[in-house]
Amino acid sequence: MHRICNVLKMQSRIMTEGCYRSVVTARRAAMAITGCWVLSFIIGMVPMFGWNNINNARESHNISNGEIIITCQFETVISMEYMVYFNFFVWVLPPLFLMLIVYLEVFNLIQKQLSKKVSSTSKDPQKYYGKELKIAKSLALILLLFALSWLPLHTLNCITLFCRTCEKPMIITYIAIFLSHGNSAMNPIVYAFRIEKFQTTFLYIWKKYFCCKTGRALERASTIVIETASKNIL
Repeated sequence: MHRICNVLKMQSRIMTEGCYRSVVTARRAAMAITGCWVLSFIIGMVPMFGWNNINNARESHNISNGEIIITCQFETVISMEYMVYFNFFVWVLPPLFLMLIVYLEVFNLIQKQLSKKVSSTSKDPQKYYGKELKIAKSLALILLLFALSWLPLHTLNCITLFCRTCEKPMIITYIAIFLSHGNSAMNPIVYAFRIEKFQTTFLYIWKKYFCCKTGRALERASTIVIETASKNIL
């Protein structure tokens, strides 16, 4: 969900140049982030509310009520109908296609603005939209990594649901699980190497909390962070 917010934020930034800060305020951004987290929490808690395999396990063991001992495995506990129909078909594929469409529109708008001739009374589009194009490419890379990381696992879930007799090599399953978990570690790396503001802030945090630097070295790093933030505001 937060990726959709990033894409829509990028589109609004391109389409509302000059009044972006009046449209996207800190309060609205905080509300959007909070809404994404609350919605994600509710989606993740759905199996706890009953959409799981507990009834199927009871039927297979001929136990109508009471406690039951089952093997603690993901596919044994979590319903594949939930993972495919609800999780994948509702909350992964549609947002993915939506973000793809919006990104194409964003790149189209940026290319149009960059191709405009610069007049004596207008801003240089290269100065503003060149930076926006770089950020858009970074976010598009994150979207691509997200798709490459999560689609294999969701594809395996679809195979499990629609082809019960199909065998899945465990090595493929482990790779798909590793990719899905590794996606969270990829994002800060991409942000740090592709976006200057994130890079300087990341280096400042690293030097302060991991390298334990103090004094002038930390002051210089703090100054760089402030200068970079000022450049992005301007």
